[in-house]
Amino acid sequence: MRYVAIGDSFTEGLGDELPDGTPRGWADRVAAGLAVATGEPVEYANLAIRGRLLEPIVTEQLDAALSLTPAPTLITLNGGGNDMMRPGGDMSRLVGLTERAVRRCVDAGVRMVLISGADPSGRLPFGAFMRRRGELLTAAVGELAARYALPFADVFHDTEIRRAPYWSPDRLHLNAAGHQRAAGLILTAMGHPTAAHVVDPGPAESRRLLAEARYYREHVLPWVHRRVRGRSSGDDRTAKFPQWTPVGSV
Repeated sequence: MRYVAIGDSFTEGLGDELPDGTPRGWADRVAAGLAVATGEPVEYANLAIRGRLLEPIVTEQLDAALSLTPAPTLITLNGGGNDMMRPGGDMSRLVGLTERAVRRCVDAGVRMVLISGADPSGRLPFGAFMRRRGELLTAAVGELAARYALPFADVFHDTEIRRAPYWSPDRLHLNAAGHQRAAGLILTAMGHPTAAHVVDPGPAESRRLLAEARYYREHVLPWVHRRVRGRSSGDDRTAKFPQWTPVGSV
C-alpha cells in the first residue's frame, strides 16, 4: 500500500506535536493503523500544509501526489476549511474542485477517500456562520462520495469530537486526543473498524471574561493580522513527508 494524504493543517497534524515539535496528526496515525490492520508494509507521504486553500490542495498537492514514483494506491483528501473562514466563499466552487480531484484519481486508478474536517464552530467567533457553510460543504461532499462509490469519513458530524477536551487552545485545531479520535473514525470509514478514542469530560472549560480576552489576544488577533497582510500560517513551509516513508505501528 502506498498512501498519500493531501490537505491543510487538519491533515498536516497541527495540534498533535511530537516531542521534537513535528506535527503528527490523524493521517500519520491512519498510516500506522493501516499497516497494523492489513499486516502489510505501508509507504506513506503527507503533502498537506497548514493554511492552504482547497484549490492549491487539489492542483499542486494532487499533482505532486500523482507524480510520486512508484504511483500511490490510496489518497485521502480533506480541504475547504480555510476557504470557509474567508468572506465570499463559494461552496459550489469548492464542490466542483473536489469533483475534479476525484475524477483525476479515478482516471489514474488511485483509490480516494474523502474526509470532512471536525467542526470547531461551537467555540469560535462567528461560529454559526462557519457551521452553516460546513454543513453545506459536508453534505455536498458526502453526495459526491456516494455518486462515485468512495469511502467518506464524516468527522464534521461526530458530536463527541466537538467537545473542548479534543481541541487545542486556539479552538480551531484538534489536539492529540482529537487527532486520535479522528484517526479511529477515518480508519473505520476505510473499512478497518477501529474504536474511536474517548476522553473523560474533565472540568468545565473556563469562558470567563479574562480567559476570553486572553484567547482573542493570543489567537484571534494574530489570525486577523495575517489576513490583513495577505499572509498565511503556511507561507514558506513545505510538506513534512514529500517522499515515500516506510510506516510501522505507533
